[in-house]
Amino acid sequence: MDANTHVNDPREHINEEPRNDLFDLMNGFFGMFTLMAIIFFGMVIFKFLAS
Repeated sequence: MDANTHVNDPREHINEEPRNDLFDLMNGFFGMFTLMAIIFFGMVIFKFLAS
């Protein structure tokens, strides 16, 4: 039996969706920092309101 197979050369390494790794890293860092800052200040306000 002869199957219709398409074998790709792994050395071609086609990048279909180019990404900017530094920009992704900065977005992740500042996004997490912002989230943690909001949680921190929210808990500080909650502590002052509760006491």
